[in-house]
Formats: sequence, C-alpha cells, structure tokens
Amino acid sequence: MCRDCGCEQGNERAYFAHAHEHPHDHETDPHGHGHEHEGDRHHRHDHGHHHDHHDHGHHHDHEHTVSLSAGGREIHIHVHFDSGCHCEAMTRDEPAHPKTRTVSLESRVLSHNDAEARANRSYFEKHGVVAVNLISSPGSGKTYLLEKTLEAMAGRVATAVITGDQQTDNDARRLQGKGAAVRQIETRSACHLSAQQVGGLLKDVVPPGTKLLFIENVGNLVCPAAFDLGESVRVALLSVTEGEDKPRKYPVLFHDAHLTVVTKLDLLPHLEVSLEKIRDSVRSVRPSAQILEVSAKTGQGMNQWIAYLDKLLEK
Repeated sequence: MCRDCGCEQGNERAYFAHAHEHPHDHETDPHGHGHEHEGDRHHRHDHGHHHDHHDHGHHHDHEHTVSLSAGGREIHIHVHFDSGCHCEAMTRDEPAHPKTRTVSLESRVLSHNDAEARANRSYFEKHGVVAVNLISSPGSGKTYLLEKTLEAMAGRVATAVITGDQQTDNDARRLQGKGAAVRQIETRSACHLSAQQVGGLLKDVVPPGTKLLFIENVGNLVCPAAFDLGESVRVALLSVTEGEDKPRKYPVLFHDAHLTVVTKLDLLPHLEVSLEKIRDSVRSVRPSAQILEVSAKTGQGMNQWIAYLDKLLEK
C-alpha cells in the first residue's frame, strides 16, 4: 500500500534519506515560514459537515538522478516524478556497465500532492489563516482535545475544522455546535488526507474572517507524516497509553512536528509509564522538540495549549 500511495517515498524524502547522515532540526516559525521539505502546504473553511472523497487532476513531471555506493558497486537511481491519479512504482534493470545498475522509479502522487500543498499554503497566507495539522495514532485523543479547544475559543476566534477518517462522520458530529465550521472527509481506502482533498474544501470551509483551521488527519503515525497538506504547523499527539518508545519507532512524524502534545495525563496513575522517558524518546529524534503535556478531561495543561495557539495567531 505505501508504494501505491507514495508514503514510502515521502517518508524517505522527509527523514530517512538525511536524518542519520545530516541530522537537522526543522526550525520554522509557527506560521510555517522557514525550512521546508520539497513540498509546501495549504487550506480553507465551512458551516455544517459534509462528506467528500478525493479526486485527482493535472500532472507535474520532473526527473532526478542520484548516484549511490552500495556493496562496492556504484548504483545510479533515476527517479521520474509524474503526478497523476495513482502512484506506480516500477524498477527496471537496464543494460549497463557490469558495476552499474540503473533503476527507474515512476511516482505520480507526491509531486501532485506537493503542488496542491503549495496552493493551499498560498491560500492560507493570503487569507491570514493558521492551519494546524493534527497527526496521531487512532485513540490518542485528537477529537476530544479539539472539542475542548473549540469550546475554549468559541466566540473569540473564528475557527474551522476538516476531519478525516476512512468512514463515518462520527468526529464531525462530535465537533458540531462548538462554534466552528466542520467538514468531514471520508478517505475510503486511503490511509491519510491529501493536499488536494483539503484544498477542495477551503473556499467552503474557510470563509473570509477565519483565523484558525484544524485539520484532524486520519489516525496513523506513518502515512500522514509523508504528505504535506500546506499546513502552517504540524502537531504530533502521543497518548501516555501508547508507550514510551513510539517516537523512536515512528520517527518521521515526531522529527517534523513543530510541537508534540502528550495526551491523557489523567491516566498516568493507572499506568507504568514515565513522562521523562516519553520526553527523552521525542527528543531522541528531535533534540529541540517543544513538548506540551495535557489532559483534556481534567483541564491539566489546556491553558498552555490554548496559549500556544494564541501565540500562533499573533504572528
């Protein structure tokens, strides 16, 4: 599946190709200006929730050749990015020097997504919208955190939400009536939201005057991390029930996140979990990581979370 949707290449591009050889921290300002990956980011707003499914459009092609050394052999990798409806990855051995192997890769998804993300980011910047992409595993508390966040900001900040799941509008229904426009995307077989899906909703969901858009991504620690949506800020959520080593196991998300929010602190007395070990795990993949620890249920840490969002809006 990951080769088909582009996640494998996206994660390689975002982290694995560089992390060990050239450790770097993606220090951008919270509004998204600064270091970017090959792609950029984008978004919009609405009242009432609806269901939308992704589609695909124009093509953007480019080629790149990389030379690597492996097992004493020189390997030339020829990458052809051809954006289109589906990602097709093919490898072909072509006649060459005995010590040379040429691999041709065709990828149609990532280049198309990056173009759509750039359009989204331009939309947000033009309209003064801060877009926050929330990524976590299922059950980490994204929706509950959003419920409490919308309640805290109701009547004070014009807010919108785009939420993604494979099926159902359960999250959208939970978020209705809390002062924000809400739109649900059902991704069907897809394991993440795409920039095109988000962009297709912006004019409806993010009308003039909207200041803050939350994008609640599909519950998944791997695939959503590979796809730029045009967001201003990427936030990783990690509940205390998931274990202390998740950032080490799934480093791409936690390496690229501007903020990591540790959730469900109220459950700590019932678990054999160390917050210090969770912090160490996050900082093992991003040494300068900013970490907030909250319980949306008891309110612990929520003032700091709201203050973080308010600071983003001041930029």
